[in-house]
Amino acid sequence: MVAALATGLMLTAGPVAQADTVETAIPVGASPFGVAITPDGARAYVTNLSDHTVSVIDTGTNTVIGNPIRVGNTPSGVAITPDGARAYVANLRDDNVSVIDIGTNAVIGNPITVGDLPLVVAITPDGAHAYVTNREDDTVSVIDTATDTVTTTIDVGDRPIGVAITPDGTRAYVTNYNDRTVSVIDTATNTVTGTIDSGRNAEGVAITPDGARAYVANYFDGSVSVIDTGTNAVIGNPITVGSYPSRVAITPDGARAYVTSRDDDRVSVIDTTTLDVTETIDVGDLPIGVAITPDGARAYVTNAGSDTNAGGGTVSVIAIEWEPTVTMTLPAGVVGQPYEYTFTVAGQPTPTSVTAGTLPDGLTLNENVLSGTPTTAGQFEFTFTATNGIGDDATVPVVLEITDTPSGTPSTGSLGSLGFSGS
Repeated sequence: MVAALATGLMLTAGPVAQADTVETAIPVGASPFGVAITPDGARAYVTNLSDHTVSVIDTGTNTVIGNPIRVGNTPSGVAITPDGARAYVANLRDDNVSVIDIGTNAVIGNPITVGDLPLVVAITPDGAHAYVTNREDDTVSVIDTATDTVTTTIDVGDRPIGVAITPDGTRAYVTNYNDRTVSVIDTATNTVTGTIDSGRNAEGVAITPDGARAYVANYFDGSVSVIDTGTNAVIGNPITVGSYPSRVAITPDGARAYVTSRDDDRVSVIDTTTLDVTETIDVGDLPIGVAITPDGARAYVTNAGSDTNAGGGTVSVIAIEWEPTVTMTLPAGVVGQPYEYTFTVAGQPTPTSVTAGTLPDGLTLNENVLSGTPTTAGQFEFTFTATNGIGDDATVPVVLEITDTPSGTPSTGSLGSLGFSGS
């Protein structure tokens, strides 16, 4: 703490507590399967297997907007381009991919013919290519999104299901259900450069935002394997989750992985630091797809079951809640000079902030902003607390020095206050 005071270093808190809840279930079409969220977080696109349609959810109101979009036969996977302009939908029984213009919510052009029983779609970070797993012919089709044509077909393992692309766009990871393996594709050459033994019947796969790890759902093992993408080796023991895990999504901060489990109608939440399941969340009948909003505040889960009394035919919306944290590195103030500093506060729901102790004369705290013009020199001690009802409050001790230094003299040499991030 002395070092932090002297140098302005920030101290990092451990994992924060969470208490996720399902805030609503949205009726969509029959057998909702895949889900993808636009980069601005405003809409969720849901494929309805039995309706041959795509439903569009307004995530601000959590209601379906417009009429369902008719696509091909048995739509399964869906992915959205990074610019938010188009959605690519794999039509399982038509062996093709439909392209939706998100601006008009209409299908554009002709379907793109791919391999046999296309299931999942992933798009490169630059938006230039879409990778589609073809379950029955053991291939991956690569679509050039500028021309909407297949440029190459890659042989992978037996019955490919999931596909995810690293944040730098250099590799695609493909799960092979019958092989119990994951194929690694070099996207520059579109060749398989490695094969990783995973768990039994690998299905969904997701990659952390830093690209360091891939999380693979092993369907019949009831587990999730974690792959170190630097070495392409499985690390640690498989993580036991619910029965028949299907898909995986990771929060934008990389802190948690959400795994759907078909048989027990739950979502398991994995702490990616400890690799432990921290909670399970009851959702609807036969959960399959899962996607998380860009702000990390909600997870959308498709419930593909036919039992509407048990939540089938819906999308469960999970409020992702976590306890507050505070990060700060306050500078010193100077008598007679305007002062303003904003505390960095995080948490879901949005925390409220209070102080206790003595603020410097002339300064006030409004929400997270400390501002005003100091009138008295001295060292002032107070605490800053952020609270949102989840876990522990984040209470931080503050020591703020106000000096008599003339206005023309820089004040950056002062000790300032303790920089701390804690809960």
